[in-house]
Amino acid sequence: MTYSPATDGDPDPGEIVWTWVPFEEADGRGKDRPVLVVAVEKGGQSWLAVQLTSKSHQGDVEFVAIGAGEWDSAGRPSWVNIDRVFRVYDTGMRREACALPAARFQAVEQRLRQRYGWG
Repeated sequence: MTYSPATDGDPDPGEIVWTWVPFEEADGRGKDRPVLVVAVEKGGQSWLAVQLTSKSHQGDVEFVAIGAGEWDSAGRPSWVNIDRVFRVYDTGMRREACALPAARFQAVEQRLRQRYGWG
């Protein structure tokens, strides 16, 4: 997990991109949603990402508040769900939204490292 956003059309750690995300019910349904790319996997063919939501999760340990940003046209504050990590492929990414500020990315990174024991 190295913060390295670059507006190059590829997902990079620190960027918020849009991709298809399955619903938690795991019934084959889902929708296009913003995710925060947190790491590139070995080989550079896939990335790890966590889902954003504008639904308030104040005080929930499985969510990290990241504030408002360009990814939400309504300017609503957002939270990152660290309980669900997704694999994103460049062919599945719909579009780059923007880069999350470095300090906010580091807060998410720290919580992911604690949650999963990532070195």
